[in-house]
Amino acid sequence: MYGSYLEAHWKTVVETIQDGVMIVDRQGTILSVNRAFEEMTGYARDEIIGQPCTTINCSYCEIARGRGLDNWCILFRTGRLDNHRCTLVSKSGEVVHVLKNARLLHDEQGGVIGSVETVTNISMLVESQRQVEVFRRELRSEDRFYGLLGNSPAMRRVFDLISSAAQSDAPIIILGESGTGKELAADALHRCGRRRNKAFVKINCAALSASLLESELFGHVKGAFTGAYRDRRGRFEAAQGGDIFLDEIGDIPPATQVKLLRVLEQKVIERVGDNTPIPVDVRIISATHRNLEERVRRGDLREDFYFRINVIPIRMPPLRERPEDIPLLADYFLRRICMKNEKPLAGISREALDRLMAYRWPGNVRELKSAFEYAAIRCLGPKIQPEHLPEHIGDPSGSAEADPPARPLRHEEMKKHHLLEALRRTGGNRAEAARLLGVSRVTVWHWMKRYGIHA
Repeated sequence: MYGSYLEAHWKTVVETIQDGVMIVDRQGTILSVNRAFEEMTGYARDEIIGQPCTTINCSYCEIARGRGLDNWCILFRTGRLDNHRCTLVSKSGEVVHVLKNARLLHDEQGGVIGSVETVTNISMLVESQRQVEVFRRELRSEDRFYGLLGNSPAMRRVFDLISSAAQSDAPIIILGESGTGKELAADALHRCGRRRNKAFVKINCAALSASLLESELFGHVKGAFTGAYRDRRGRFEAAQGGDIFLDEIGDIPPATQVKLLRVLEQKVIERVGDNTPIPVDVRIISATHRNLEERVRRGDLREDFYFRINVIPIRMPPLRERPEDIPLLADYFLRRICMKNEKPLAGISREALDRLMAYRWPGNVRELKSAFEYAAIRCLGPKIQPEHLPEHIGDPSGSAEADPPARPLRHEEMKKHHLLEALRRTGGNRAEAARLLGVSRVTVWHWMKRYGIHA
């Protein structure tokens, strides 16, 4: 009973599945195909039935014939084909990437009467892999230099200077506004220098109090202060033989400047609470967005310390001084966002790009990246338009000559904007909002709690 019932509905089952199904006889004549096969190849059923299976130009069939086999198909020798990647050619001439499985069909006496093949369309997967490979090639392209991106004369000069300075052990200081890529430049100095196989230790000097900064830099001994329950080595010892990156060095207090001056001149440190000198072999790379000469004039920075850290200065140009790099950066950020969020954006409109080129970018490359993250969430069409950009960037009245806004959106404000827009688009669905933003649901929940947002 059940056998006849299933047999009666077998055609419905075959028509329902998403994989293409093709049945051929021993001579390779197509006897039957399902709807998915028609859609995949572009051939209607009455066009393809009765035609040889070579009509679809399977690439694996060509390989089989090239091996000099007697049978028309290698399947008759192997008896099966499992998860084999190959291509078909549709009626329109389009190449279709498929994953093929096949089995022989037998009669009641065990004789071979034909075969059945299923083909899964994997063209989208192949295209995604191609895009990933293109993206990887772009990462290795001549426009990139150890993570830094640019093709303008200003950035080319930076690349040349980094290449030369990286071979020296002299102190290097990276100067530039916030968001210009100073930390990326420090990474590049380490990666292309002679110490690249040793440690690279980073510390933000502005993020720590004076006492905690000294402990972090030089370490401490047990009992040096309340809470010092054991000896602890500092960042200089951890960087032995390598590089140490002191970010925001213009903000360190005078007492710490004196101790760092000794490291620069004598190559020794002393742990907090101890007077035993410890030799260190570390190259110092520092960075700041402040005007150090002005800080020397005001007495906030020791002049001798300034001259010791300013041996090889590297200035990172602000984005407004290299506007020719904006299209390159825009394309890079857009591709990364599309890959991260699986959002198929075709690109950016000419009008939106004109707005980006006219804006002064007080937040530099970091602000440009945040602007694209915001625009990608707002954009529902194939291309980013001017109205998708943050308001202070997309304002038609803005121009390269206009004064920058009094206060650009800070990172936290931009993050809140992104979250609100994602929740608006998903009707308050946290899981979908998390998918749009490329984060976990827990992260979305924490952000909502932080910003006082109720879905």
